[in-house]
Amino acid sequence: MTDVTDVMALIPAPRHVGACGEGFFELGPDTRLAAGAGTERTARWLRGTIGAATGFPLAPGDGGIRLSVHPTVTRDLGEEGYRLAVTPDAVHLVGGGPAGLFWGAQTLRQLLGPGAHRRAPLPGGQWRLPLTHIQDSPRFPWRGVMLDVSRHFMPKDGVLRHLDLMAAHKLNVFHFHLTDDQGWRIEIKRYPKLTEVGSWRARTKFGHRASQRWEEKPHGGFYTQDDIREIVAYAAERHITVVPEIDIPGHSQAAIAAYPELGNSDVIDTTSLTVWDDWGVSKNVLAPTDNTLRFYEGVFEELLELFPADAAAFSAFVHIGGDECAKDQWKQSPAVQARIEELGLTGEDALQAWFVRHFGTWLAARGRRLIGWDEILEGGSRAAGTRAEATRAAGTRAPGGETADIGLPEGAAVSSWRGYQGGITAARAGHDVVMCPEQQVYLDHRQDGGADEPVPIGYVRTLEDVYRFEPVPPQLTEDEARHVLGTQANLWTEVMEDHARVDYQAFPRLAAFAEVAWSALPAPAERDFADFERRMTAHYGRLDALGVAYRPPTGPLPWQRRPGVLGRPIEGPPPNA
Repeated sequence: MTDVTDVMALIPAPRHVGACGEGFFELGPDTRLAAGAGTERTARWLRGTIGAATGFPLAPGDGGIRLSVHPTVTRDLGEEGYRLAVTPDAVHLVGGGPAGLFWGAQTLRQLLGPGAHRRAPLPGGQWRLPLTHIQDSPRFPWRGVMLDVSRHFMPKDGVLRHLDLMAAHKLNVFHFHLTDDQGWRIEIKRYPKLTEVGSWRARTKFGHRASQRWEEKPHGGFYTQDDIREIVAYAAERHITVVPEIDIPGHSQAAIAAYPELGNSDVIDTTSLTVWDDWGVSKNVLAPTDNTLRFYEGVFEELLELFPADAAAFSAFVHIGGDECAKDQWKQSPAVQARIEELGLTGEDALQAWFVRHFGTWLAARGRRLIGWDEILEGGSRAAGTRAEATRAAGTRAPGGETADIGLPEGAAVSSWRGYQGGITAARAGHDVVMCPEQQVYLDHRQDGGADEPVPIGYVRTLEDVYRFEPVPPQLTEDEARHVLGTQANLWTEVMEDHARVDYQAFPRLAAFAEVAWSALPAPAERDFADFERRMTAHYGRLDALGVAYRPPTGPLPWQRRPGVLGRPIEGPPPNA
C-alpha cells in the first residue's frame, strides 16, 4: 500500500494507511447512513456533527456510509480498533466495538477537512473523502486528560466543549479534579455547606503565588448533581470515561472552611478558616478522626451514584488524591499523636497510608477501585506497625525477586506525577499505573522560554518535548510494563482563568500527547517530529474551525499575553527530561 499519511495529515497517526486508487467519494444531500447493531451512538454523533457541518441530513438507508461492528475487527484490532475503507461508491467503517467505531468516525471527520469541524456549513463547500483504507487501534487503553476546576471553575458548557476536544483527539479518560483548597465544585446533598461555603472564595491571586496582584472579586461555582449526570452522559456518548477526584487528606481547606470539625481544631481555630485565596499547598489538612471518615464515606456514597460503574473499562475508578498532605498540624496535634499511638503506626506518613487504605478498602467493598497520586505509596506496608515494615515498603524489588508489600489495597492504582519512579515502584509491586510525570506532561508548564509567554510557569516543555515523551520506563520488564494502563496530560488551572487560557496551555501540545497515547510510535529519539509538524499544519485548520485558542507556532498573539503578571519560570532542563 502507498503511504498517504502526509496527504491526509491525520492526528493521531493511524497504524496503517493505504491508497485505494485515484479519486474521491463525495458526500451530498442524498448520502445515506446505514447503521448496524451497536452503532447507534456513532450514528447519532455523525448526524449531529457531520450533518451540521455539511448541511446534509445523512438519512437512514443504503447508498453512502455504512457503519458496523464486527468480531473479526475485535479479534485483530481490539474493541477500540477500526477499519475504514473509502471507495468511489461507498464508505465502510467497521469497529471492533462501539468505541472503535466512534474513533473511526473521528478519522472520517478529519478526512473531510477543517470545514467538517464547524457547526454550520460554509458556502460552496465540497465534501470529499480520498479513496483509502485505514486500519487502526490504540497503543494504550488509558489516554487521559486531567482538568482542575477547583483553582478556576469551568462552567458546565466549557466542560462539555472540553470533552468534544478530547474526543476529536481520541482521548478517552477525563480525570475530573473536583475539590481542592481553593474550591469545592460538586453538590453533595447531605452536606450542603460544601457548596454554600466551599464553592467560592473572596478573591483570587493573579499570577504565581509570589505575585502581589489580586483580582478583588468573588470567584466560584459548582456543578449540581444533574450537571454531573449530564457531563457523565455526554462523555459516555463520546466513549469517554469520567474519573472523579475528591482530594484527601490534604488539599482540603475548602471542605474544612465549610465544616470546621473536619480540621485539626486542637492546633488552629478551624472556625476562622475560609476557602483559600492563594496558590500552593495549604497546611490545613483533615483530622484523622472517625467523624472525618464517616463524613467522607457519605461524600463518596453520593459520588458513586453520580459516577456509576458500567461496562466502560475504567468506570470503576475513583481518585482520592492523596498528594501533598502537609504533616505540620498532625505533628503538633496531641489528638493526632494519640491516634497514631492508638493505631500502632510509625508516624505521620504511616497515618496517611492508613487513611488511604481505609478508603481503598471501603471502595473495594462497593466494587470500585481506588487510584491516587504517587504519594499514596508512602507510609509503610499494609500492617505499617513497625519501622522495619515501613522500610520494606520503600517500593523497590524485595530480595530474591519477590515483590514488596507497599501497603496499597488490592486493585489500587497510582497516578505517577513526580517523575517515573512512583510508577516503577507500583508496577513492580503488581499495581496498575497511569504515567503523568510533571516533567513531561504537565501542560500548565510554559511552552517556550520567550519573554512574551503568558505567566510563565515551570520548565519549558515544547511541542517537540511532548511528542518525544515515552510513557513506559525502560527499567520495567515486559510483565511489569503491562501494569502501565496508559498515560495522562494534566492541566492545573492556577493561572488559567477561563477556557481560552486552558486552550492556550493545552494546544497544540495536547495533539502531540494524543499521538503519543494512541499511535504505535518508535523510540523517542527516532520519532519523526518533522512529519508531525507537517501534519500539524493541516491540524491547525481543524483547531481554528473548532474555535480553539491554541498557541500559534510563531508565539502568543497580543491578546494571549499577560504582561507584568508574575510567573515562576524554572531555568535549565527538567529532571528526567
